[in-house]
Amino acid sequence: MTTPPEQPTTTTDDQLEPDVLRPKGFEFGAVPTRPGEHLFVGIAPPPLGPLENFTGTFIGNGFNTIFRPQNPATPTFPSPPFPPQLQDSDNVLELNLTSETLSFSTSLAGNSVGVPNRGEVQGDIFLNGVPYLQVINDITNAPNNPVGIHFEPGLWVIVPTTTDPAEPGLPPGVAGPPQQTLVRMASIPHGTTINAQGTFSSASGPPTIPAVSITPFKTGSPSDLITFPSQTATTGGTARIPQDLTSFIAAGTITQQLLDDPNTLLPQTIVSTTTISISTNPATPLFGGGADNIAFLLADPSALTIAHEQQEGLISAPPPGPGPNAQALSMQATFWIETVESKIVVPPLSAGETVIIAAEPPLPGLPAPRFQVKPPINITQPRTITVSSTQIQYSQAVFLVFGRVGSLTWPHVSVNTLVPFDPIVVPASAF
Repeated sequence: MTTPPEQPTTTTDDQLEPDVLRPKGFEFGAVPTRPGEHLFVGIAPPPLGPLENFTGTFIGNGFNTIFRPQNPATPTFPSPPFPPQLQDSDNVLELNLTSETLSFSTSLAGNSVGVPNRGEVQGDIFLNGVPYLQVINDITNAPNNPVGIHFEPGLWVIVPTTTDPAEPGLPPGVAGPPQQTLVRMASIPHGTTINAQGTFSSASGPPTIPAVSITPFKTGSPSDLITFPSQTATTGGTARIPQDLTSFIAAGTITQQLLDDPNTLLPQTIVSTTTISISTNPATPLFGGGADNIAFLLADPSALTIAHEQQEGLISAPPPGPGPNAQALSMQATFWIETVESKIVVPPLSAGETVIIAAEPPLPGLPAPRFQVKPPINITQPRTITVSSTQIQYSQAVFLVFGRVGSLTWPHVSVNTLVPFDPIVVPASAF
């Protein structure tokens, strides 16, 4: 098991600041009706389903990998003492140990009917959702001097079942009740926006977390993998940041195991799990979603058409030619909302006295929730109690295309474990 990165200085209230504000009491609703118009009476806000767990602020440490394009005009390794193979490489593998803050606002519907979507073929539907802001820092070399590498405002939205189209639908031969779908809409300042749709399910026990690969593959042929020297942790002098991983391997923070499968950072003891799976290009029967990029990230229109034709398997070998600078072709992600049980030791306290106690992290370096303990009785000697909390884990892969049209697709993988920032109130029943 890879050791998670050491925590930077503990995040405190004075290190967080408001970033998105809205008028107090704002909530979406149908425009007030006028005489003769339909009145939406007695319609309850759409239930948030698993999004009810997206509340408050979460923090955590994780891992990010991305192959970046390298152009001789703006080389990452500009001149000696870097060896020629670094300057001549058309890509650089960047590895980041990360710290993350993920904050959620209140739901869009509030007590109203929700966000109305007007229908032409099917009648109107109402959506509900939760705004969020994700901010990620790189703490690879300086945990207490972080560098911002990601800023993402967005929305998680829940969508009712629809008849036109029949979504979410079920694959042929699969029986089951209709189900709501989820959508994550996000934008990042590199010039990419995503709209990713998917489904969710709940089960007792821990999630099943499959392996994830960072290895590039030939576009349109995911099984045709192309491995680079930078993916071997012990190899030095490769087109990689950091180049020398010796100290990270010794500390257990960046290992070969983690490069082979970043999801090895995630498993731990879980009581119950809700799994959310989303994609900008979901499998049948879902078909909503997509990724859009600014012109700089895309190839010229003819090259872009060729890339998409190869992605869909319509052609096998496109002709050489200019390709995208760094097009985000698609994204898929799994979020696990998990109930975690912990044991904490309560010191001697008088009834009604309050103390904040942090749980033991499941592994060194992983974040741990804090609990607000206010016993209803006198505690005369240390007492161990069982407490529970909600945490969020995720594994996300963005698939990039750059360089010659149709050459390679480059996975950009991010994983993290996030726990509530605010202390969790321990109920009196715990005593």
